[in-house]
Amino acid sequence: MTEPDRPTRGAPPHRPNVVLVLTDDHASHAVGAYGSVVNTTPRIDEIARAGALLENCFCTNSICTPSRASILTGTYSHVNGVTTLSTPIDASQPTFVSRLRAAGYRTAVFGKWHLGHGEGHDPQGFDRWEVLVDQGEYFDPRFLTPEGLVTRPGYATDVITDLALEWLEGLEGDAPWCVLVHHKAPHRSWFPDEEHAGMYADPIPVPSTFHDGDTGWATRSLAARHQAMTIADHLHPVDLKQDPPEGLEGEELALWKYQRYMEDYLACVASVDDNVGRVTDWLRERDLFDDTLLMYTSDQGFFLGDHGWYDKRFMYEESLRMPFVLSYPRAVPAGTVHPGTVTNVDLAQTILAAAGVDAHPRMHGRSFWPDLTGGAPEPEVDGMYYRYYENDDPIHHALAHYGFRTERYKLIYFYNDGMGLPGSGPGTFPPEWELYDLAEDPDEVRNVADDPAYAEVRRDLEVRMWRRQHELGDVPHPSQPVPAGIADGRTDERSS
Repeated sequence: MTEPDRPTRGAPPHRPNVVLVLTDDHASHAVGAYGSVVNTTPRIDEIARAGALLENCFCTNSICTPSRASILTGTYSHVNGVTTLSTPIDASQPTFVSRLRAAGYRTAVFGKWHLGHGEGHDPQGFDRWEVLVDQGEYFDPRFLTPEGLVTRPGYATDVITDLALEWLEGLEGDAPWCVLVHHKAPHRSWFPDEEHAGMYADPIPVPSTFHDGDTGWATRSLAARHQAMTIADHLHPVDLKQDPPEGLEGEELALWKYQRYMEDYLACVASVDDNVGRVTDWLRERDLFDDTLLMYTSDQGFFLGDHGWYDKRFMYEESLRMPFVLSYPRAVPAGTVHPGTVTNVDLAQTILAAAGVDAHPRMHGRSFWPDLTGGAPEPEVDGMYYRYYENDDPIHHALAHYGFRTERYKLIYFYNDGMGLPGSGPGTFPPEWELYDLAEDPDEVRNVADDPAYAEVRRDLEVRMWRRQHELGDVPHPSQPVPAGIADGRTDERSS
């Protein structure tokens, strides 16, 4: 894809530098600023105190590769073409980075790319890039560069930060810059560095829903029972790094695995937090902090023993929610808390708005920049749309679904069909609905899709989800009936 001429709106008096620190699988409920009860993240929290915290930031496809594509392009998976882990990006399509570069920004990315390698898939729109090969390694990671493959000694989280700061140190002149610092951590298999290993050896609180599986996830659809993401049964020896003590079985064994998993996961997060602090300190030492849009987020959420699971993929809250904090003291008041609904698709437009650069016409979502700075806000959406495509993959066996979340309710349609997409398994299963009342049931343990008391709510959400799908240009699965409120005697809106 080639970009048309890129008009730039009147640039603000101070065009901010841009830093986006993106981690992999860092759950919001493992961030101090979001109320974590399992760890502390003082340097990430510092960004929130200096600027803003987004209370309700969600991903639109909770898996690494598609979420990263949506963040870059500002589009949903069905538009950018990255629907599963096995669908690489067409890197020539417009991104917020290519728009910034065309507007005079110097640009770079260091760390995890995970959007495919080779011609057409390697990073484009960057003055400098060094990216991990596929998932990358925690120790002595290999980096793909325009000049070839290079191995960097050290721990990946430190090395990625080193590369970003070295690039910044080498810049000359006054033109603004944008650097993406993309960490591997805390992705599976959670190998901490020596400095942080063992720092969470004390017992870690167990989530209240840890034992949901004891009842077979009683009210949920087949998807909950079909998955292979339970801590009790599906963590491997490489994840645990040691054999369980002899004699442990049943609940005791599951709880031991939880503690081992969380100890390493949180230690990896602690290293990320320290390195976020290195970036913040670098900016402050050079008197650049007030003039820099500094953002911290993750590509999606993660299950930390919630419902007995690890990993992500499902539209349930722990997987759906992304942490997102930012600071830009010149424009964003310290201590701002934004309660509105935001998705990863909105990030591209928001970053461009902060820089005074027009978004590309194909970009979805809305800029929430005026919400943070006191400007005239764009109309808010009445709910967010989600779609997970990678049906019954051979490792995690999560089933394909899409859904619609409002402030109070969440409707999910498990259509359970990979539709031939790469990465999906060959099997299909009968479709099922789930509905949750987030006010009455914030832990999402009671599916009320077939409860007569919620029949009207479900009908309304089906209509709203259908309309949102068509507004975005997505196509409902053929198994989904046309909602009664849509049909009204008219032709099937699939063809419209």
